[in-house]
Amino acid sequence: MKTRFNISPIPAVLLSILSVQCGAAIAKGLFPGIGPIATASLRIGLSAIILLIAFRPNISKLSRKQWKYVSLYGLCLGAMNMVFYMAIARIPIGLGVTLEFVGPLVVAIFGSKKLVDFLWVALAATGIVLITPITNNGLDPIGILLALLAAAFWAAYIVLGGRISKIMSGGQAVSIGMVFASLLIIPFVFLDGGLARLNAHLLTLGLALALLSSAIPFTLEIRALKQLPARTFSILMSLEPAVASITAFVFLQERLSLKECLSVAFVVIASAGSSLTARRAKL
Repeated sequence: MKTRFNISPIPAVLLSILSVQCGAAIAKGLFPGIGPIATASLRIGLSAIILLIAFRPNISKLSRKQWKYVSLYGLCLGAMNMVFYMAIARIPIGLGVTLEFVGPLVVAIFGSKKLVDFLWVALAATGIVLITPITNNGLDPIGILLALLAAAFWAAYIVLGGRISKIMSGGQAVSIGMVFASLLIIPFVFLDGGLARLNAHLLTLGLALALLSSAIPFTLEIRALKQLPARTFSILMSLEPAVASITAFVFLQERLSLKECLSVAFVVIASAGSSLTARRAKL
């Protein structure tokens, strides 16, 4: 996807994070009208169309190995998005993103034997315990479990993404992967029936969601990754739970308690710290 403007890599990553979280706020605004599953289908389906037009992948030249990995990659992508939207329908966005970040955190420190990396695990675990139903009776336990399930899908998505990056271009992988993500979510959409309530206004919001949550951040991140070390990129991405909490407060008036703010801070610090000290996992 070509852009006509130049932007330095660090602002590009920060704008990508802001774009994704603004998209999440739009998504949650769509939930009362069509529900989280139909909202996820709008994001994934419209994103697939946008990315297919932008990258125009040549599917006739894909090998069996490429089809295998791109299909698994897409299925994880679809499941991650759908389950995450189901989670933030029940709990605040900032906490949902915080819990989802457990996935990349686990991947980042996997296989490490450094003592300091276990400190990051303990710090993240403390943050998660602070927002479990045991310590915070005001939160929906199903929402917390769904967010942790989304974290597991995100971890699988990262591992598969690392493998597929060695055999396919990023544009090909994400555009074809979005098609498989769409195929995954179609049966759930029919069972849910949320799209039957779709109108022109909601469709416009869905297009904005697709642009903010997929097309724009993907373009910005691809540009940034060409110039930034992976470790710097990971540290910047660690800000995402904090940005999610701020945007949810600004756009949705979702307020977090002091305990919940501490939870977000612990996970952000643990994620940034693990990016600095952990060995790179073999994907």
